[in-house]
Amino acid sequence: MPRRFLSRIVRPALGLLAVGLLAACQVAPPRTDDPNEHFNRKVYAFNDKLDKAAIRPVAVGYRKVTTPAVRTAVSDFYTNIRLPITVANDLLQARPKDAVVTTGRFIVNLTIGFLGFKDPASLLGMPLHENDFGITLARWGVPEGDYLVLPFVGPTTVRDVWRLPVDSYFFDPLSYLSRNHDFHHGEYYVPQVLYLVTLRARAIDAESFLASAYDPYVFVRDAYRQQRLYQIYDGNPPADVIERMQGISGDNNSNFDPEELLDEQHKWENQNKQKPL
Repeated sequence: MPRRFLSRIVRPALGLLAVGLLAACQVAPPRTDDPNEHFNRKVYAFNDKLDKAAIRPVAVGYRKVTTPAVRTAVSDFYTNIRLPITVANDLLQARPKDAVVTTGRFIVNLTIGFLGFKDPASLLGMPLHENDFGITLARWGVPEGDYLVLPFVGPTTVRDVWRLPVDSYFFDPLSYLSRNHDFHHGEYYVPQVLYLVTLRARAIDAESFLASAYDPYVFVRDAYRQQRLYQIYDGNPPADVIERMQGISGDNNSNFDPEELLDEQHKWENQNKQKPL
């Protein structure tokens, strides 16, 4: 199975993971600017069908045959083995302190944490910090660009999509392992497949948020955008950035009514999703 296909098919679960991450956060009202919505909705529907037919059943089966302790250990392993991606992007963003802390966390968990299946670094006060090339581009000043939903990838933007080839090719140890070993039966793709299953299994707990949404597509889109905004600004986006995301600024801010904005969004979504491609 091609490496790029495996790395891309991991991404459909990220929309649901973003929902879970945002469930405990107070986030900004949703945006309504989505010029590629007609295309995005078609791809979203395709990814959703693929997930229900192939990915989710495997993830459900994985949860049935494993205990929470086993799933936590596997999840910790993948979190730790991907930390070189964070270290590399910390350095690209001129954040040496974060790079040192994350390197320390990686080494501690890799050694006394039994190859990363345990997380003693957290007990030692070494916080988990995740980074990627999409955030690097944002901190370099590259604009977000349009929101996109891609086949086998899921939610992204014109800026964020570059994290897939860059992080995967240059910084991801699992990708490096697969790329540099040629086995006839593709054994070295097993870790990437298991990573996909692990991500999707974690996302099952967040499905209730998506099921209760007014419009699941809109919910995933706004959850993704808001999650990325909080990541870029370390959880504290400036007020003016939030206002731009909401489509309000200056004098309009004093008259801001979130219920009115939500009603306008619903009308806009209903009108646009009825238009043919």
